[in-house]
Amino acid sequence: MKTIRKEEKAAIVSQLKEAFSDYQVMVLADYRGLDVESMNALRKQLRESGVTFRVVKNTLLRIASEGTDIAQIQDLFAGPTAIAISNEDPVAPAKILKEFAKDHDALKIKGGILSGKPLTVADIEGLASLPDRDVLLAQLLSVFNASQTGLVNVLTGVIRGFLNVLHAVEEEKKAA
Repeated sequence: MKTIRKEEKAAIVSQLKEAFSDYQVMVLADYRGLDVESMNALRKQLRESGVTFRVVKNTLLRIASEGTDIAQIQDLFAGPTAIAISNEDPVAPAKILKEFAKDHDALKIKGGILSGKPLTVADIEGLASLPDRDVLLAQLLSVFNASQTGLVNVLTGVIRGFLNVLHAVEEEKKAA
């Protein structure tokens, strides 16, 4: 096994501290039993979604998490630990890891943290069941659009009703 020099450890801790200061979600997983090919496939999937995936020594994780929100989940830093960090889409790492774990029994999700709130495995599975960010934005946009459309229909309905009354009065006066 390769030994890491003190300078390299300090650099890793520094990189982790920087990642911990700018994250939206972090998911921890036990990767014990995954072969290199599977691990590379997982890394590729995560990278394509803008998620950083690293295998880090637990000691370095503990040191880097001191003084950050991540310190709340230090009890998960046991055994082989891989971390998936996203600072863009909070659903992506949970979704990808959950799907990957379905096909690879060796990958076990340990837990995580979302914007300072610790997540259990059940929380992460719930997060993974949410639609993608683009779908959520489209749904939100349709809600905004529907309220505007409803307002326009209500306002035009009042005018339309008024015009119908005027038209009825006009017809009545013509008939008389």
